[in-house]
Amino acid sequence: MRIAELSRRTAVPVPTIKYYVREGLVPRGELTSRNQATYDERHERRIRLVRALIDIGGLSIATTRDLLGQLDNPEASVDSLLGRTMLNLNPSRERVDDETRADAAARVQKLVHSRGWRIDAHDPTFDVLIDLVAAMRALGEDDLLEILDTYAEAAEKVAAIDLAVVSRRKDLESIIDGAVVGTVLGGSMLLALRRLAHIDASGRVFRPES
Repeated sequence: MRIAELSRRTAVPVPTIKYYVREGLVPRGELTSRNQATYDERHERRIRLVRALIDIGGLSIATTRDLLGQLDNPEASVDSLLGRTMLNLNPSRERVDDETRADAAARVQKLVHSRGWRIDAHDPTFDVLIDLVAAMRALGEDDLLEILDTYAEAAEKVAAIDLAVVSRRKDLESIIDGAVVGTVLGGSMLLALRRLAHIDASGRVFRPES
């Protein structure tokens, strides 16, 4: 297909596609003449993945280029690629004092051990959870932390469902695409569902006669 058709099928403007090509995010088309090139489904899939990583995942061009380079590495595993992708989707957060954070770290390590999670202790996602737990401690929300294990159990169920869906996909790019969209938009969807459930539960508890 010509670049105009590629633009129509991906809903990405031609100048943006050319920019992706120049930045090495999308492979060049096959030249048919000096100023003409053709593209195929491979280019379409890559553009959709780039859009997911940048527009939905919020990744930089440099980080996206690095991830795509790993994706094109025939020795890269699905597990390692998903790990690198999810790591880059982690939001930044504020740090608290060392004592509070040390207590939070011990709590998180205990949780991971009790759940039997097979996770590298040096995974930066540990730091994300530790900082969140520490922030809740600093705010005096200890009663909410008492249900951390319940949250972990719910997270296990969500993770199992997510992986069951994306693992049915045939190619690695589609798996990564689904993981990004599922993590970012799926996370927002879970927050919205949680909020609606809160509204319903609150009404039942505090306005039982309504």
